[in-house]
Amino acid sequence: FLLLGALVIWYALAATRFRRELIASGGPVPTWTGPGMRAPERRGELTPWHVARFFSGVVTAALVLGSPLHSVGEAYLLTAHMAQHLVVTLAVPPLLITGIPAWMVRPVLTWPPLAPAIKVLLSPVPAFLIFNTVFLGWHVPAFYELALAVPEVHALEHGLMILTATLTWWPVFGTLWEYPRLPYGGQVMYLFLQSLPPTVLGALMSLTSTVLYPTYELAPRIAGWTALQDQTVAGLVMWMPGALGYFAVLSGIFYVWVERRAASGGEAPYRNVNPGRARRDGRAPGSPEAQGA
Repeated sequence: FLLLGALVIWYALAATRFRRELIASGGPVPTWTGPGMRAPERRGELTPWHVARFFSGVVTAALVLGSPLHSVGEAYLLTAHMAQHLVVTLAVPPLLITGIPAWMVRPVLTWPPLAPAIKVLLSPVPAFLIFNTVFLGWHVPAFYELALAVPEVHALEHGLMILTATLTWWPVFGTLWEYPRLPYGGQVMYLFLQSLPPTVLGALMSLTSTVLYPTYELAPRIAGWTALQDQTVAGLVMWMPGALGYFAVLSGIFYVWVERRAASGGEAPYRNVNPGRARRDGRAPGSPEAQGA
């Protein structure tokens, strides 16, 4: 909650007190539309939709992590805990990413000492591997039980899930042209692959005949389920909604991809510019020279 509060304060100050400085320090932005993006970035833009998405993400995280769902998932039902994990990894990060305009984070994310590492972290393969290692690793019984026993470790668990989920959603919802999204076809394949880890984890939980987490075997039964029945339902929650969440986004992106290709006669919307070559040659991305690259 301290981190969420700090994020809200930062957002408010960036949108008001430091807005002009952040826009100026970010420099010019390109006039072309990058891969997988529906429109060019507008310098200094902050719309009501940005604010609504950002605060929806913050409120969703606060409710999931501070409501009775958290207490029930921590001490009574594995099903509630799996639902909590899905919300903080599937819903919260996309809302935060798309709610924060690029100009707010560009000065930090493109700061020379950090830029090389950030470029790697926001790339599809590292982001995919880091998130799924963290997500699956925390469900190993030893680590899971440690998080339930130590509140600070539990907070670390959820914080790392949100942070690494933000990395893994960047190739789909990223807002900076310096760290571009995947093209639409790449996003479709990427999201399909993202649906596999929760499917495997859910299947393991629901199909095993052994209770994996002793906390729930010893917990009072508040839903009329045995510990094994609770684990089976928890696995189905992770398996079905977990995979369907990715497929829902995948379906929307596929629709936009087909629609945009039809509207452009099959040409990619960013075909007239090569941003990589423009950057290497030192030309401004929106300049006539870059357009002819």
